[in-house]
Amino acid sequence: MNFSRSDISFASCGQRCRGWLYLPEARGPHAVVVMAHGFGAVKEMGLDRYAERFAEAGYACLVFDYRHFGSSDGDPRQLLDIERQLQDWAASIAFVRSRDDLDGERLVLWGTSFAGGHAIAAGARDGSVAAVISQCPFTDGPASVRVMEFRTLLRVSWLALRDAVRSLLGRPPLLVSTAGEPGSVAMMTAPDVLQGYLGLVPAGLEFRNEVAARIALHVLFYRPGRAAAKLPCPALFCVCEADSVAPAEATLRHVAKAPHGEIKRYPDGHFDIYVGEPFERVVADQLDFLQRQVLPGPA
Repeated sequence: MNFSRSDISFASCGQRCRGWLYLPEARGPHAVVVMAHGFGAVKEMGLDRYAERFAEAGYACLVFDYRHFGSSDGDPRQLLDIERQLQDWAASIAFVRSRDDLDGERLVLWGTSFAGGHAIAAGARDGSVAAVISQCPFTDGPASVRVMEFRTLLRVSWLALRDAVRSLLGRPPLLVSTAGEPGSVAMMTAPDVLQGYLGLVPAGLEFRNEVAARIALHVLFYRPGRAAAKLPCPALFCVCEADSVAPAEATLRHVAKAPHGEIKRYPDGHFDIYVGEPFERVVADQLDFLQRQVLPGPA
C-alpha cells in the first residue's frame, strides 16, 4: 500500500465529526476526496473500499460519519437531520481547507445514496469545489416516497408524527427501522433492501438499523437533485437503472440539467455497486473521471 490511514476529527457546530484520513506517501499537497455514506449508514459500510482505490491512485480521502451516527458525537443517537448533515459537509470542507497537506482548490465531494444527494446540494452551496461524484443518489423525495408500499407509508408517517411531538416535549426519539422486509414498518422495504443494506455491515461492527422516525416528515420535501442545475463544477452521476430506493427516472431528469455533468448508467440495483463486479465497474469510471478532471499530485 502506498498510503496511510489515520483517525481524525473535526468540529461541526460545536460537536465532533470523526472519520479517517487517507494520505498518499507521495509529496503533497494532495487533491482530496471528501466522502460520506447514505441513509442511517456509517463509514465502515463499504466506503473504505472506494477510499483505498482513490488513495492508491494518489488522492487523499477524508471519510467521515455524520453527527449522531457511528463514531461521531451527537445526542440523541440515530437522529437523521438533513440540515445538520449538510452542516457536517460544510465542516468537512472547511477542515480540508485548513490543512497544508491537502489542496483545498482540488477538493472533490463524493456521496452515495442519501449522501449522493447531499454531495450535489453541498457542492452547489459551496460553489467552489473542484468536482462532485454522486453515486446511486437520492435526488427526489416524492419519487422515493412513491415507491413505498402504501400501508408502510401510513404506519411510518404515524410514527414520524408521534416522534415529532416527542421532540417538542423534549423526550427521546421514537425510532423506526432503517431497512426491513417488505410489508414491515421501516424506512426502506423493497425486496432487495434488507439483505443489501445489512450486507454492507462488516462482521463484528455494532450497528443500529434504526433512525429517529421524524425524518420521514422531511424526506418527502427534500429534492437535492434540483441543485444539480446550479453545480458550477464537473460532476459525475453514477445511476443504477434497477434502483429500488432512489428511482432512476427522477434522478436522470434532475442530473441531466447539470451544466458540466457526466452520466454513467448501470444495470444494477441500489446496493449492488458496493461489491463485486458492479463495484469494479463504477470505481473504474470514477477513477477515470477523477484523472480527467482533478489530477492527484501537487498542482
